[in-house]
Amino acid sequence: MTNIKQVLAGIKYSGKNKKKLLLSLFVTLLLVTTVVAIVAGVNSHKNSNNNNNNASSSLSLSHHSHTIIKSACSSTFYPELCFSVISSEPGVTHKVSTHKDVIELSLNITTRAVEHNFFIVENLIKTQKGLTEREKTALHDCLENIDETLDELKQAHEDLQFYPNKKTLYQHADDLKTVISSAITNQITCLDGFSHEDDDKKVRKVLEEGQVHVEHLCSNALAMTKNMTDKDIANYEQKMMAVGKNNRKLMEEEDGEAETVKADVVVAEDGSGDFKTVSAAVAAAPEKSKKRFVIRIKAGVYRENVEVGKKKTNIMFLGDSRTNTIITGSRNVIDGTTTFHSATVAIVGEQFLARDITFQNTAGPSKHQAVALRVGADFSAFYNCDILAYQDTLYVHKNRQFFINCLIAGTVDFIFGNSAVVFQDCDIHARLPDSGQKNMVTAQGRVDPNQNTGIVIQKCRIGATQDLDPVKKNFPTYLGRPWKEYSRTVIMQTIISDVIEPVGWHEWNGNFALDTLVYREYQNTGPGAGTSKRVAWKGFKVITSDAEAQAFTTGSFIAGSSWLGSTGFPFSLEL
Repeated sequence: MTNIKQVLAGIKYSGKNKKKLLLSLFVTLLLVTTVVAIVAGVNSHKNSNNNNNNASSSLSLSHHSHTIIKSACSSTFYPELCFSVISSEPGVTHKVSTHKDVIELSLNITTRAVEHNFFIVENLIKTQKGLTEREKTALHDCLENIDETLDELKQAHEDLQFYPNKKTLYQHADDLKTVISSAITNQITCLDGFSHEDDDKKVRKVLEEGQVHVEHLCSNALAMTKNMTDKDIANYEQKMMAVGKNNRKLMEEEDGEAETVKADVVVAEDGSGDFKTVSAAVAAAPEKSKKRFVIRIKAGVYRENVEVGKKKTNIMFLGDSRTNTIITGSRNVIDGTTTFHSATVAIVGEQFLARDITFQNTAGPSKHQAVALRVGADFSAFYNCDILAYQDTLYVHKNRQFFINCLIAGTVDFIFGNSAVVFQDCDIHARLPDSGQKNMVTAQGRVDPNQNTGIVIQKCRIGATQDLDPVKKNFPTYLGRPWKEYSRTVIMQTIISDVIEPVGWHEWNGNFALDTLVYREYQNTGPGAGTSKRVAWKGFKVITSDAEAQAFTTGSFIAGSSWLGSTGFPFSLEL
């Protein structure tokens, strides 16, 4: 096939027409290449098997394997894709004897598809010269998300190999669903980076086929995993009930002991510490650490963008006080970055903790998406922190997260993302937006009903900042809107002020997701908590059962009993 770079080099135009023609031609050629490669990847083994059926009966599926694969795939949203890719694997007859075997094969196939997508993005960055700065940033965001997907699929495969031993059934189920849910989210995050201008959408078109293909493969793996673990847990609970034992308490770990916080390094603007910047301290932290590494950040205003990468695990930021220790930035979409990359502080390394710090983005309401804090770290927790910005203040991107006694303030969609996150005893305040804007407290992004993700706001206070309160009638504020099709948000045992409109919730775009979203309210109080005038959507419901509400507690929703005890932060596991 002719090299795309050579084709582009041979065309000579000038100005905007040159850029548009080059990108259009590149998109067309690369899209064809991508589609052909993906289709070939999916169908090559199947075609090979079809061609050799007469030559060797050993290549055909045994009836037993066929039945197991069909049964496992029947629980997925894409059963034909599931069956075709798995049954086309070489030697599949000898690899499949259980439901778990099918999931393992599915994860292996998905990993190869992800690796292929990584190559496509790398190739696009290297060969296309007409990209805008935001498009380049978005492509690098994709590489980061694809790289994390490979880690997550590897983790899922390792967890699956020793399932159901070494961990409790509950932990195994939650861990598996979390990592595969995160892998799904990454594919969507990549594509979301190309949604700001028309030219962005042309680049998105190149990537869409491969990203959606992986999303569907991950969805199938998640559905099969959930089906398997749900059945195993149900069987176990039935056995425990038969002998009169409280099975869940037997299978949960006890709360850990709080550790004494002692700084390993100190950051100080005036040079009195080990480092002058937070980023330098993070760079000096050990990689893949099993022991907590505490970075004490002395009072000051740190004007920098900080990233705690995936290899920087078990790090803690310890500030002097939430009002005096401030990390601030101003990246934003209007000035040319992506939402993902706009974060003043981005946390990826797992088991991250922060206490007594302000995370801030000062871009302002007219700059649109401008994130103060992005969190994708599993088992991350924040205590006594302020997260301040305007649109898209707090990006709870993925994995399990917890916020206690924090202040989160913003305007449009100011708590958004697709993690499994619980907020307890937090002040969540809408602030004065741009003229004509509406405030949305949440915009949750669940794209698959099997994802164990959602935003839970428990025992908090939802209100208005001082600048908004006097003019709140001019700027309607809502509890949330559905960013993605299966958006899930639960507000419970929370004081809601009259800043919230009586209808409570707002649509995203017409009827989109109104039947599929999961919005719940439970035992809220305050002048904005009345539900008599709430939306009449199929997906909205007022919870009246304590048992139903219990599923959204810290203990149940983010497996809090197994990890929050070690943070040293206060928390409540129950209603």
